[in-house]
Amino acid sequence: MTDEELVVEFALTRLDNPGLDLDEIAALVVRRVGHDRMLEFASRNLATRGELRGAAFPSAVEHVLRVVLTLRGPAD
Repeated sequence: MTDEELVVEFALTRLDNPGLDLDEIAALVVRRVGHDRMLEFASRNLATRGELRGAAFPSAVEHVLRVVLTLRGPAD
């Protein structure tokens, strides 16, 4: 899944759940994309952080947030 596709998935999930915080939306995205994508996101996040081990689900959620906030750009 590309970063752009991930942002679209995040945006659609946010539209469905407008009252949730960003980290809660990221967790929903990780749950929706399935186990294989969760592992992909977690491995990307751990590689970015330079770590060899970590919990898969929280690492995947962190990756989603990192991508969304990076592509979102600086706060105005």
